[in-house]
Amino acid sequence: MLRNGTLKMSDRKNLGSQVKELLAGVSDHGVDHLLEVETDLVQTTILLAEAIERLGANFLDLHSSLTSQEAQIKLIVEAGQVPQDSVDRLSKIQADISLHINQAVTSLQFQDLTGQLIARTVQRSAGLRELLSTLEIEGHVIPNDGEIDEISSMLTEITSKLEAQSIALKSLLRKTVNQQHMDSGDIELF
Repeated sequence: MLRNGTLKMSDRKNLGSQVKELLAGVSDHGVDHLLEVETDLVQTTILLAEAIERLGANFLDLHSSLTSQEAQIKLIVEAGQVPQDSVDRLSKIQADISLHINQAVTSLQFQDLTGQLIARTVQRSAGLRELLSTLEIEGHVIPNDGEIDEISSMLTEITSKLEAQSIALKSLLRKTVNQQHMDSGDIELF
């Protein structure tokens, strides 16, 4: 392998080829897996939105039914046939039901926050795919028969480009998510 402290020509070709193969393999496998992650996240977002929409409609229907029931109870109470302690208990139950429905509807706001987090995760995944593509593209410039110092220098240059892309991606994505829908208050996470 070593002749007078240097690599034989065949070993240098082999090293450059192996580095190129490694970079291309990491890029290809990473891109494939990240595309699957993005697909799963988009499908999760669609399912979450559908579930929240149905829950919201169900809560509105429940509220409508309870309002109708309250009106009927009010008619019975106004007829004077219900003792006052029962009227007080019914009023307390109605207030509790209203509170619980309002809390449940407010909880649906977290769908908005969750959607923002999922969208940010998809963006991160796409950014990572770009990083991996850069790895493959830049890896092709490594000469098969390059000297160790030349290959090392090119790997250092590739690493610098990847670090710069990573920093740009981090600065692009916000660290917080904010409630953007529903008019019942503001929520901020992270």
